[in-house]
Amino acid sequence: MPVFALEAEQEDWAGRLRALAADRLRPLAEKGEPGRVNRPLLAALGELGLLERLFTSGALELCLLRESLAYGCTEAETALALQGLGAHPVLSAGSAEQRERWLPAVREGAAVAAFALSEPGAGSDAAALALRAEPDGAGWRLTGEKRWISNAPGADFYTVFARTGEAPGARGVTAFLVPAGRAGLTGEPLDMLSPHPIGALAFDGVPVGPEDRLGGPGEGFRVAMGTLNRFRPSVGAFAVGMARAALDATLAHTAGREAFGGVLADLQAVAHRVAEMATRTEAARLLVYAAAAAYDRDSGAPDVPRRAAMAKLLATETAQYVVDHAVQLHGARALQRGHLLEHLYREVRAPRIYEGASEVQRTVIAKELYRGAGVVR
Repeated sequence: MPVFALEAEQEDWAGRLRALAADRLRPLAEKGEPGRVNRPLLAALGELGLLERLFTSGALELCLLRESLAYGCTEAETALALQGLGAHPVLSAGSAEQRERWLPAVREGAAVAAFALSEPGAGSDAAALALRAEPDGAGWRLTGEKRWISNAPGADFYTVFARTGEAPGARGVTAFLVPAGRAGLTGEPLDMLSPHPIGALAFDGVPVGPEDRLGGPGEGFRVAMGTLNRFRPSVGAFAVGMARAALDATLAHTAGREAFGGVLADLQAVAHRVAEMATRTEAARLLVYAAAAAYDRDSGAPDVPRRAAMAKLLATETAQYVVDHAVQLHGARALQRGHLLEHLYREVRAPRIYEGASEVQRTVIAKELYRGAGVVR
């Protein structure tokens, strides 16, 4: 499949999703409380069969899904993506019992999933995790903190990564599925710039057993990286969706806004800026599609991490650029609470940090380039 052009059927599907997001999901999002899990919105995503696609879609289809939802309703896109991030480790590394217990409810939007990796002292450096899994008979007790966890503390279960100590660094981390009601687990919401739910979790001797493990002992880092490699190109797609929404709003505004005896679009400085916004958005979009297509061809191919990192880096940085310039061209109206661009301006900042900050993506890209050139660094 060529990655530089979508088939007509794909374009039609994306268009229907954009309309669905604006007409059906946006009203539900507007009724939600910022910073809290919106369960009616999740239920609608399940009813429409969109959560099911998290488990059945290839990477390119997932990118189209996330980009299209982001264009019409960023809250719906984020709710869907967080379900995928929290549940993918269960799908890829969970036992049959774990999958049967949790995944049907995730697909229906009845159970809220969360991916609990970041800690106060371990964000971009995921190998530096400090949450301890201390042996306790046949199982362990989790002690420590997680922070900046999307869907916390409102999730029904958490994919938690803790240090079991089989080896130093990344090789001593194990993944666990921890239900929200487990003794010793508490949480609190964090008041963040981004409007989606984010919180902190405290583990005070939370008991987990072999039946709660996702994958084998010491395999947690592999589980985490497998999930992130799966979703990084689609984080870029989320960013592209926001960029395209901001670009379209800017085209409409500058073509109709009267100024200096004409409209804004008549000014060369404005027209050139819009052209730059459009060019960068299209470049990011194509790189996201190329990374997703590479993952679909062979998720274990050596170029997949580099492509995924490039896609996330360029798309998230581009979206920040496009939204910022869209605000500038709209003027003060774009800063008014409730304006599309005011909303996008708050939404667009976080993707440059989560699931690997831009600086981490550059490090990944450079390492892969040097490795491909036969240079060990």
